[in-house]
Amino acid sequence: MRVYTGLMTALRRSLLVVVVIALIGVALLGANAARRSSRAPTSAPSTTAVDATWMALWPSSTSATRYTSPRSAALAFATHVLTMTRPVAHRFERGDTRSGEVLLQSTARGPVTTVLVRQLTADNTWWVLGALGTDLEISEPAALSGTSSPMAVRGQSTSFEGVIDLALYRDGSAHAIATATVRGGSMGVMGPFSASLTYVTPTGTYGNLVVFSRSAKDGSVLEASALRLRLT
Repeated sequence: MRVYTGLMTALRRSLLVVVVIALIGVALLGANAARRSSRAPTSAPSTTAVDATWMALWPSSTSATRYTSPRSAALAFATHVLTMTRPVAHRFERGDTRSGEVLLQSTARGPVTTVLVRQLTADNTWWVLGALGTDLEISEPAALSGTSSPMAVRGQSTSFEGVIDLALYRDGSAHAIATATVRGGSMGVMGPFSASLTYVTPTGTYGNLVVFSRSAKDGSVLEASALRLRLT
């Protein structure tokens, strides 16, 4: 079985760099706000925590659902967002003191989907920032970027008969606002794919892009890649 070690490493590094940059930006906004407040003699310095949960694919920041372990967050994400029927969560691999990865499989012999998780809030609960399928690479759009309709999606993949599916979800809706079925590589050979997703949604809405492959046996989701977007 061919292992795409270099591909996975590059994807992981790319998404984590974007997340770190976003976190730094959010922190700087909070620091600037506190600094402005401290300059005003009639106002006390702000002690409000900066909310970074907008970056999470799961759970929704408007939901009361929270996860106290990275594996439980990854399993719920695989079930509710990636629509895997019986996902199996393996070990948690820590990246730093507040983040890491959970390796998932839809079946005991299925390809691996790596779920990126992080503690974004002061209560130390776990949030999903993205997913990387072993055989599914999304090169465009970039995670956390702003997009407009029609949205170009490009990458590389390998799957049964080359077929992969794409779905775009808007926050607050369980139904995809745009879908597509395209062909990439097959038989273990990575090949390019491209799609154009047309959608209608209020400006500034956040959403999730999911690219996935299905089982030739029963049509269930085998593996997936997913990222967070701002739908402009």
